[in-house]
Amino acid sequence: QVQLVESGGGLVQPGGSLRLSCAASGIIFSIYVMGWYRQAPGKQRELVASITSGGSRNYADSVKGRFTISRDNAKNTVYLQMNSLKPEDTAVYYCKATKTPGGYWGQGTQVTVSS
Repeated sequence: QVQLVESGGGLVQPGGSLRLSCAASGIIFSIYVMGWYRQAPGKQRELVASITSGGSRNYADSVKGRFTISRDNAKNTVYLQMNSLKPEDTAVYYCKATKTPGGYWGQGTQVTVSS
């Protein structure tokens, strides 16, 4: 059974930082493209960042220079370091493991940026 479990969300003030983690089980983690997505109320889910099995990274323009995605294949875990957070970063953040043609989603973790 495949499980992706996100953690690390919460309430943070503008300009603050959070680190999200996503622990995977039931898959050969190292061969999957891992991604972080987010969905704000009333908006579509969007890709925030992704990292391939070889370590190549891709970021949405809105988070470049502020967010960093990384992975630890020994721990079957992908991370999202979020710095200089803005109110518009408020959303539910989801982890996804992708291996064409399919993928798996986590349950999401809430990130709220507010003073």
